Amino acid sequence: MLTDYKNSMKRQEKIELLKKVTYSMFPDAKTELEYNNNFQLLIAIIMSAQATDKQVNIINRNFFEFLKTPEDGVKLWVEEITEFISSVSFFNNKAKNIFKTCEILLKEHSSRPPKTIEQLIKLPGVGIKTAKVYLSVTEDAPYLWVDTHVHRVLNRVGIVKTNTPEQTDKLAEKILKNEDLAYLHHTLILFGRYHCTARNPKCSWCPMIHGCSYKEKNL
Repeated sequence: MLTDYKNSMKRQEKIELLKKVTYSMFPDAKTELEYNNNFQLLIAIIMSAQATDKQVNIINRNFFEFLKTPEDGVKLWVEEITEFISSVSFFNNKAKNIFKTCEILLKEHSSRPPKTIEQLIKLPGVGIKTAKVYLSVTEDAPYLWVDTHVHRVLNRVGIVKTNTPEQTDKLAEKILKNEDLAYLHHTLILFGRYHCTARNPKCSWCPMIHGCSYKEKNL
């Protein structure tokens, strides 16, 4: 029991340090997806699966001139949506999902995206991760979106020891408090995207260095 207590304290200390470091580095952190309303944010998140925010933003600067509401999506139909997003990965499936989602929002939700995970994941192309990201941005909900960046950072630091983002997501829900999630959601993504990168992470001048397990392998 004493060993477990020490390990727990060590993990919590790392969490507190990670919160402090990432928030100091990215105090104004927010999603890098560009959008003008909550509906467009939901569509952008659907498009961002297996794609970069930068790529999605380039497409949507034009696409969102024509897609401002679910009504617009229904009028565009699948073929035109496909043309707009043809440079994003899995564009055929995403175009169909966007169209179907527009139909459902129009018919069942008064054109407004729902505000619960249970309702959101019923929309085509919306999984649990998509729902969490959407609600964390629009409702300040205490969810952590575990993408490849977050998965990598939490494992490198030594907060978790998992093999996949899905495993990390499940474990993070158990070990992180709501206030931890609020601090870490956007800051942790940016920390992994621009600092603790997959290749050539900036360990030599990282303020997290003294609380990180990865430094022993990388320095």
